[in-house]
Amino acid sequence: MIVSKLPNVGTTIFTRMSQLALETGAINLSQGFPDFDGPQALREAVARHVMEGRNQYCPMTGLPSLRQQVAAKIARSYGVQRDADSEITITPGATEAIFCAVQALIRPGDEAIVLDPCYDSYEPSVELAGGRCVHVPLALPDFAVDWQRLSDAISPRTRLIFLNSPHNPSGALLTRADLDKLAELIRGRDIHVISDEVYEHLIYDGARHASVLAHEELYRRAFVVSSFGKTYHVTGWKTGYVVAPSALTAELRKIHQYVNFCGVTPLQFGLAEFMAACPEHVEELPAFYQAKRDLFCDLLGGSRFTFTRAPGTYFQLADYSAIRPDLDDVAMAEWLTREHGVAAIPVSVFYQSAPKDMRLVRFCFAKREETLRQAAEKLCAV
Repeated sequence: MIVSKLPNVGTTIFTRMSQLALETGAINLSQGFPDFDGPQALREAVARHVMEGRNQYCPMTGLPSLRQQVAAKIARSYGVQRDADSEITITPGATEAIFCAVQALIRPGDEAIVLDPCYDSYEPSVELAGGRCVHVPLALPDFAVDWQRLSDAISPRTRLIFLNSPHNPSGALLTRADLDKLAELIRGRDIHVISDEVYEHLIYDGARHASVLAHEELYRRAFVVSSFGKTYHVTGWKTGYVVAPSALTAELRKIHQYVNFCGVTPLQFGLAEFMAACPEHVEELPAFYQAKRDLFCDLLGGSRFTFTRAPGTYFQLADYSAIRPDLDDVAMAEWLTREHGVAAIPVSVFYQSAPKDMRLVRFCFAKREETLRQAAEKLCAV
C-alpha cells in the first residue's frame, strides 16, 4: 500500500463540475475556459510549424524568439526591461511554473502564506516540498488584503507569500499601494513572493494592472507567473511563462528541467510569430472581455442573484442568498447544474475555512454571446 503524500486531495471541483455539466447537458460556466477559439492567425501559424517539422525538443528555457517576444511585451506593458535569456522561462502551463518555483523555495518546515480564497494548486505544491500553508482570509466584501492579519501571520518560518492579481475567483485587483505595503512588510526578511498574474490583461473599467514585474523592490525576490493560454484564448495548450531575477531563475530551471524539461515546440513557434505580428492583441483584451462581462451582468440584472461587477479576470461572483439560503454553495452549484442547467463553481472550495454565511458561486463569462444569453435566461428563471 502506498502512503499518499496528498491524503486530503481528491478530484478537483473544476473536473467534477465540468463532468456534471457534461452528464446533465448543462451550460458549463464552471471551469475557466473559453467556448471559442483563439485567433485564427495564431492557430494557422502553429499548424504550419507542425507541418514544417518543428516538432522536436526546443531549448529547456523556451524558444529564444518567444522569450524575446515576452520581454518586448513586458517592456510595452510595464515599462521595464527583463532579460530574455536569464530572467524568462517558458513552461508547459502556469501551474508547472508555480510548482517549480515552490520547489525552489520551500524546504521541510518552511511556511508559505496564501490569501484565501486562493487557487487550488498552491497548497499541494507547498506540501510536496515539505512545507505548510498558513491561510489568511481576504477581507470581505471586496476581497482586499487585511494587512494586520497578514502581518500577524508572518513567523520566523515564513519563506513565501503568494499573490494573485487579478484574483481568482473574485476578480479583485491589487494596487501599487498594496505592493508598496507588502514590500515594507517583508523588507529585511528572508521571504520571497510568487505572483500569479495569469489574468494580467483582463482588467476593466479603465483600471491598470499593478504588476510585481514593475515593482523593483518586490521583483528582486519574486517569481512572476503568467499564461499564454489565458491571454490568447487557448487554455488547452497549457503554455505559460515565469519571470524572475537571474539567480532565482537559475534555481527554478534546475527543477523545471526534471519536471517537464521544455514546453511544446510548435506552440512556441506559433506564439512567437503571432506576438510579433499582432502586439495589439493584448491591448484589445480588456475591451473584449469587458463587453462579455457587461452583457452577462446586464442579463443577470433580471435575476434574483446579487453581484458587483468583477474588476478583472473572466469570472463573475454572484450571491444567491435570496434564492436558496438553505443550501451551502457546493449544494447550490450542484442544484443549479442538475435542476436549472447551468454549472458554476462554489467559492468555498477556494478556502481552508470559508465564512459560514457565504453564499457565493463563480460563473465564467469567457463564452460566446449565444452561450451567455442562454445561461442568463436559465439563471433568471431560478
